[in-house]
Amino acid sequence: MWTDNETAQDFLNFGGIAKTVAEIIEQAQSRPISIGVSGAWGVGKSSMIKLIRTELSARPTEKGQAPGTGDTEKPSRFIFVEFNAWLYQGYDDARAALIEVVASALAKEAEERKTGIDKAKDLLERVNWFRAIKLSASSAVSLALGLPSTGLLGELWGFGKSVVAGQVDQESIDAAKSAAGKASESAADLIKPKKNTSPPKEIEALRKSFEDVLKEMGVTLVVLIDDLDRCLPETTISTLEAIRLLLFLEHTAFVIAADDQMIKHAVKRHFQGVDDELVINYFDKLIQVPIRVPPLGTQEVRAYMIMLFVENSSLDPKEKERLRAEVCSQLSRTWQGKRVDLKFLRGLNDKLPDELIARLDAADRLAPLMTSATGIAGNPRLIKRFLNALSIRMSMSRAQGVGVDESELAKVLLFERCGDPKAYVELIKSVTESADGKPAFLVEWEQKAIAGEAVQHKAPWDDSFITEWLRLPPQLGGRDLRGALYVSREHAPLITPEDRLSAEAADLLEGLLEHPDMASSIKDRLVALPRSEMSVIMDRLLGRARQEQEWGTPPILDACMAVAAADAPQGQRLSGFLRERPAVQIKASIIPKINDELWSKNVFDAWNDDEDISKQVKNAIKARRENGNVPVK
Repeated sequence: MWTDNETAQDFLNFGGIAKTVAEIIEQAQSRPISIGVSGAWGVGKSSMIKLIRTELSARPTEKGQAPGTGDTEKPSRFIFVEFNAWLYQGYDDARAALIEVVASALAKEAEERKTGIDKAKDLLERVNWFRAIKLSASSAVSLALGLPSTGLLGELWGFGKSVVAGQVDQESIDAAKSAAGKASESAADLIKPKKNTSPPKEIEALRKSFEDVLKEMGVTLVVLIDDLDRCLPETTISTLEAIRLLLFLEHTAFVIAADDQMIKHAVKRHFQGVDDELVINYFDKLIQVPIRVPPLGTQEVRAYMIMLFVENSSLDPKEKERLRAEVCSQLSRTWQGKRVDLKFLRGLNDKLPDELIARLDAADRLAPLMTSATGIAGNPRLIKRFLNALSIRMSMSRAQGVGVDESELAKVLLFERCGDPKAYVELIKSVTESADGKPAFLVEWEQKAIAGEAVQHKAPWDDSFITEWLRLPPQLGGRDLRGALYVSREHAPLITPEDRLSAEAADLLEGLLEHPDMASSIKDRLVALPRSEMSVIMDRLLGRARQEQEWGTPPILDACMAVAAADAPQGQRLSGFLRERPAVQIKASIIPKINDELWSKNVFDAWNDDEDISKQVKNAIKARRENGNVPVK
């Protein structure tokens, strides 16, 4: 099994790109630089971030030295801050959180380096001011009564929303004055106001304070931002605005890993009404140097699979690292016709274990299809998932005494994930209806495919993937596949046989359950599913949703809404589910989340009539209706 986490180990010769990024940052010579590392989900952006940090960390500690020749006891010329906005989503304001994380890291480094300590402390005070003004900026009372300390923000925040909604009475005003009075007594704990100050002056002072700290410490701050494309649009924009505040400061470098298309979507959605050109301009002003993680070809996919198998082998760690380095070196010469395959690995080590050789042979055979099949398309994360699924099913086979051949199971699993679901159903039917469990109709097709003869297949077999799959050993037409199908029955860890989901539907459900926040990216695939399968998927999602104890914007809601958007009847089911939630679980933040959905009116009506629903939720519903976003009852 392989974990689905980023790694600092380079299996794909991305080290050359990481070295290029490090060179760009170093050659900037403390001038501000922003670099965007772009690529689709699962292609290795997070690993690229790790590699960039590793490459910069290995740079000499003094300018002018060759890499690797510096005094390792001297502190690095770079300070690294890794920020994942997705982790803060729903818990903190991403803009304030990023600035605070950066300032805290600088203060810690200043203490350890014994330099710039006073300036770092001053920076933290200014960051506290920024956090206070940011958190209270939406509250109308803060402008008139001053900034509250953290413990009192809730009281004033509620008043500020009432002002905006036109719901202020004398009792509310008195309560706000009382809270503001407390705030004035405790504000010194949060900020130290200066005379003749203003937000623009303080923000400029904050920027200068950052520069002063970095200059005195003699370092370059490298901010590594990841998973931005996983965030909701408001979190994405909030983080981008924080980046913009710190961009173009001396001694700073930003490396932002994200799918640029997802970021542009968030910008367009946030700034509604802007055209595509303005969206592109906004993005281009943030990113000075765009770098795209390259798609993987057959050589890279084969090398990646080989190294995954080597990593899980019994080889000595030093030998694993040697092989990894040799594989990356060979990948850099593939343009000269060099190959990374089993023959190459055996040339490096002629005493590889038999079990590992069998897996490397499988990598040789599977790599071309892993590269070309639309269901995987050379995506490292999907390749790893495929191999994990194969490993799980082999374990099930051994545990239940089924005795499945791994190469057979791999070929069946590949068809299940990448072939036409209707063709897969026909394959299952052929096996189950056969007395000996053999899909005899494949025999002639496989022989002709291997011989290179053209065969015109009818739907649902008329797919280029089928021809390549038929050529892949072993030939399945004359083999009993009942065992392979038994351990492959519709993703058994997640789906029961009674669900009767197709491979496509089971794959989508697995994705929705494991990564509900990414639901919007598979809406087109959901629309293509039969309604009966959509109903089963919603059943499973609502089952998971019942475990939630607070209904603001939990990730599972994104998955449920994606299914509801793809099939209208599921929207009514989701509406009924939300109406049944205990009143204490409903939070005001869910209102803007679902207010554009057609089925939300019934939910809002029910909550409005429920005496136990909080006043904050009802005020949020009222505000939305008065703004024309929700039909008035």
